[in-house]
Amino acid sequence: MSDIEIEARENAVWIRLNRPERRNAFDPDMARAIAESVESAASARAVVITGNGGSFCAGGSLASLAAPSRGEMRGLYHNSLKMFDAIRSCPRPVIAAIHGPAAGGGNELIIACDLAIATQSSTFGQTGPRVGSSPVTGATNVLSVQIGEKRAKEMAFLCRRYSAQQALELGLINAVVEDDQLESAVDAWCAEIAKLSPRYLEITKISSNIWWNSARDSFLNGLGMLVQAVGSDDMLEGANAFLEKRKPSFPPPE
Repeated sequence: MSDIEIEARENAVWIRLNRPERRNAFDPDMARAIAESVESAASARAVVITGNGGSFCAGGSLASLAAPSRGEMRGLYHNSLKMFDAIRSCPRPVIAAIHGPAAGGGNELIIACDLAIATQSSTFGQTGPRVGSSPVTGATNVLSVQIGEKRAKEMAFLCRRYSAQQALELGLINAVVEDDQLESAVDAWCAEIAKLSPRYLEITKISSNIWWNSARDSFLNGLGMLVQAVGSDDMLEGANAFLEKRKPSFPPPE
């Protein structure tokens, strides 16, 4: 099975995350493949990222976290950042077409995209402190610009789940549609984009990256701290609790 599927349509290239057995969670190779696919779609009018199998994306794959190595986790973290950066540096508008859960790094994938349209049954939220991690590549920094600092901290700290309507009201997404209307709605937005100047859309997009670019040092500092925390008691407890489908019991503060 291929990690992703590519479909070229009249007005956009669609990139479909294709690991439904793990809710489209990405490992280092899949994150790299997504980045390369976004970069290769620069000649399209727009790029769409969506998920197969009833999920958008569950973030980084946690399957290996029960016995992690620093090298392995460094690969996941830095390839995730490459994926997000590819979306932001792509000269074309990148649209997240969301159906089903978007969690953890999947929620940060939406933060990285330029536009986002979701179905009514979609859900959103961060998972970091619940599973022994931290959402340092979007949710602890750029998300504050998108939905406000207090709301962003609520999402990043408390790991709650939000409905599509709540995500719309927060400003995380642009529109909510019926479950069976997602592709037609996204196609309509792509057709609207296709009527505009690609040259000046590119200028507009690159100029709009000011807050993302300003947060790059925060991303790298956060990833460095995550690498140093690999194998910590908190990380192992969070990962094992997730894999064993139980509530975590973290050690008290030191």
